[in-house]
Amino acid sequence: MKNSRACLLIATCLMAACSTSAQQSAQQQSKPDRTPPAVQAGAGPTPTKMPAGTNINSDAKLMADFKAKVDDYLKLRKSVEGQAAAVKKTDDPQQLITAEKALAANVRAARANAKRGDFFTPATQALFRRLMNPAVKGPEGPENKGAIQEDLPAPKDVPFQVNADYPRKEAVSTVPPDVLRALPQLPPGIQYRFVGRHLILYDSKANMIIDFMLNAIPPVSSKE
Repeated sequence: MKNSRACLLIATCLMAACSTSAQQSAQQQSKPDRTPPAVQAGAGPTPTKMPAGTNINSDAKLMADFKAKVDDYLKLRKSVEGQAAAVKKTDDPQQLITAEKALAANVRAARANAKRGDFFTPATQALFRRLMNPAVKGPEGPENKGAIQEDLPAPKDVPFQVNADYPRKEAVSTVPPDVLRALPQLPPGIQYRFVGRHLILYDSKANMIIDFMLNAIPPVSSKE
């Protein structure tokens, strides 16, 4: 009798244990899995989002800064143009030269502290060389270098000095369209010009060198 009761008690305990285990298993299966899909798949933690504004295009910023400096230069030149006597419409070259020299003198005085690299900073120079490289080294390179070589002044004949007059007796070089398209667009009266393999920023109205960069392109003639 005692054995029968003992067996009945053991059986009851086993049935209760099985029931509890089944309930726990069912509850676990019913809970949603909140583990990120990437972790479930063994791909590691979900990538962190980069803060907004971290993918700045440095080339575009350099070009925008360069154009802003050119715009500031034009504002400065315009501010001093009224200081010189107005020149009436004339075909007399001497009067035109006199007006040009007066404008250059006023601009030079207004930017007396200008120095090499104000426009062509080291970073801008590196960018410009890279932008011009396809035009002078690519398939159209020989044709473009040939165009540059036409009327190309030698470096010894042009002063590499900020605010200097461009020698009146020297021709100004051709700048191929492929090169112009690669560089920031300039307003009327401000030009890119080559002197040998070097590049100058030239004010044609004041006949003045605004800034310059050396070794802008590979040599375009055997004399360089």
